[in-house]
Amino acid sequence: MGLRGPGAKPVKRVPREITIKPKRPTWMRKGLSRAGRVIAFVQSLTITAGADAGKRFRLRSWQKAIIRRVYDPQTADGRRIVRTALLTMARKNGKTGLVAALALAHLCGPEAEPRGQVYSAAADRNQAAIIFREMKAMVLADAYLSGRVIVRDFSKELEDSETGSTFNALSSDVGTKHGFSASFVVYDELSQAPDRQLFDVLETSVGARAQPLFWIISTQSSDPKHILSELVDYARDVNAGVIEDASFAGFIFEAPADADIWDEKVWALANPALGDFRSLDEMRAYAAKAKRLPARQAIFRNLYLNQRIDATAFYISGTDWNACAGVIDMDALRGQRCFGGLDLSSTRDMTAFVLWFPDAGIVLPFFWIPGAELEERERADRVPYRVWRDLQLLEAPAGRAIDKRAVARRVAEITAPFDLVAVAYDRWRIEDFKVTLAEEGIDLPLREWGQGFKDMAPALDALEDLVIDRKLRHGAHPVLTWNLSNAVCDIDATAARKLNKRRARARIDGLQALCMAVGIAAREPAPMVYDFSRPLVLSA
Repeated sequence: MGLRGPGAKPVKRVPREITIKPKRPTWMRKGLSRAGRVIAFVQSLTITAGADAGKRFRLRSWQKAIIRRVYDPQTADGRRIVRTALLTMARKNGKTGLVAALALAHLCGPEAEPRGQVYSAAADRNQAAIIFREMKAMVLADAYLSGRVIVRDFSKELEDSETGSTFNALSSDVGTKHGFSASFVVYDELSQAPDRQLFDVLETSVGARAQPLFWIISTQSSDPKHILSELVDYARDVNAGVIEDASFAGFIFEAPADADIWDEKVWALANPALGDFRSLDEMRAYAAKAKRLPARQAIFRNLYLNQRIDATAFYISGTDWNACAGVIDMDALRGQRCFGGLDLSSTRDMTAFVLWFPDAGIVLPFFWIPGAELEERERADRVPYRVWRDLQLLEAPAGRAIDKRAVARRVAEITAPFDLVAVAYDRWRIEDFKVTLAEEGIDLPLREWGQGFKDMAPALDALEDLVIDRKLRHGAHPVLTWNLSNAVCDIDATAARKLNKRRARARIDGLQALCMAVGIAAREPAPMVYDFSRPLVLSA
């Protein structure tokens, strides 16, 4: 049955002479309906994180109604009728816990079948691993399940030793997506999927099973042509009776498009757990910020109200940014600690280096662009590069390519008067630049900075807070301001943001560098300051 393997957890066995008959699980009781068994199974599991960690699951009435709608309708010979279930709602309404519990029900619970194949799917490996970790924690917290389920951490796989059923976590970047014969699939946050390839493969993988089930649980996509939007529209037609399809069950929790988005009664339409395990205080706090910041309103409507709204419109409003212009005194910055962000380009594009002085709240940006064909570049990008060059707002050395050696020397010259603590950099083309620094004898405190949600989300949040609280001055630098006006953010299911260069209206190199500088500064512990005017007292 494959009880061994990398990371395998052996099934617990009790010596024959002291064998104790385990208590029959509540979900195995006679007289329960099919949905009743699933509900009893879920409520036998232990919550493993959050304020209620250690307690049993307690399904709410709306969750029970969803489970009954999916699992109770059966054919005359006892086969489940519903084969596809769609649940779309705002974030933080317990989707992950419910997904993990349902997957376990099909792996080793009342819905398990001999040699079943259970899958959770997600847009990326990190999201896919979340469901696995949640299921693993539930198994280890349950004496009955931990005695029959084998955990393989290395491959993110679970195996039920009694039925031979297996669970695997998949992502859209998985190498091979064929050869599946799924009995149960749950696609978590389908709205984040870059394409429909993995969805289509999994949807067609259930043909060999007698009672397959495909769950889709997600907030809505902003793209009307996305596969999730197609499913939501199909669910609307099924629910309205326009289409007859008993095999499809759709549950849509959303705020109407024409509703007052600041009305708390409207919030409950997209958040069935609001005021329960979905924090009302947190939602009020984000709503207050969204009301103040136009850039956050689209996010609020998409992720908090589950509306089909594009949440990637822009980052910081021009009004807030312009209010932070201020006047910069370069001489006053001498000797002050600062942090840098370096966004290297290809040899023919723009390179940006930005310094952030957190103690003074000052931003100093520097830009390079090849000097050849500036007139053509102006027409392409629709900005006055030659004017900016003449005003020394950017450097445009002669030639068709940027000389990285000249940039390295200039960076060393720029930072010499200051206390440079760290320089955050994007991995793109950094190795050649490091070689150049070494050859020139230039020592920069370089720190790698990822461009994904993990590193960029807190950096964008930190920069936004500085702008909103008017704790930053940028001197109205026109190149940096242009970069900001071009910015477009990608949003994940947790409302984390990152800049997307490909979708940007034009260049955003300076903003990218500024975010990295602010981000690395936020990670650095504040310097210790001792008041030497006070006497030092030593205790005995």
